[in-house]
Amino acid sequence: MEQLRAAARLQIVLGHLGRPSAGAVVAHPTSGTISSASFHPQQFQYTLDNNVLTLEQRKFYEENGFLVIKNLVPDADIQRFRNEFEKICRKEVKPLGLTVMRDVTISKSEYAPSEKMITKVQDFQEDKELFRYCTLPEILKYVECFTGPNIMAMHTMLINKPPDSGNCKKTSRHPLHQDLHYFPFRPSDLIVCAWTAMEHISRNNGCLVV
Repeated sequence: MEQLRAAARLQIVLGHLGRPSAGAVVAHPTSGTISSASFHPQQFQYTLDNNVLTLEQRKFYEENGFLVIKNLVPDADIQRFRNEFEKICRKEVKPLGLTVMRDVTISKSEYAPSEKMITKVQDFQEDKELFRYCTLPEILKYVECFTGPNIMAMHTMLINKPPDSGNCKKTSRHPLHQDLHYFPFRPSDLIVCAWTAMEHISRNNGCLVV
């Protein structure tokens, strides 16, 4: 059974890879209405029965692997997280276990030491302010639809994307990859990522692609 499921997922991935190039891609709805006439609840593999997600949202996630919930995190919380990130960049706070990653090409450029030099902050579970994101009721309400009530945060990360240092050569691009390869946790069906944009994003300023 598991081999059949894996084969089915592989066909979906190969189908995505076979689509037109990025220049020809058009926008698609992220959680719109989808006909559920031929889809029954017992066929859901990646979400648990809940009263939060609609049948259409569950089916969309089953087929696409992501779901967009707009305006979920309040602006006030976003600003607090941004302020804490800037403090970390200025070395005003140094939580234990935190890994701060810098872009080597940017650190040698004209920018003074600031958040523009920092590309990633990993393992911020000891930073009370940033880890508060993992405890927001708005986030947990949706995460529980995938994992159940016994939730464990296994990896925390804040990604910052400074201006492209390659003179418009798109050097800041990060290639598509499969995160599950790096996480030795199973069952994979009960792993989900919660991601929130801290500023307005689009294809023009380098949005997340899934």
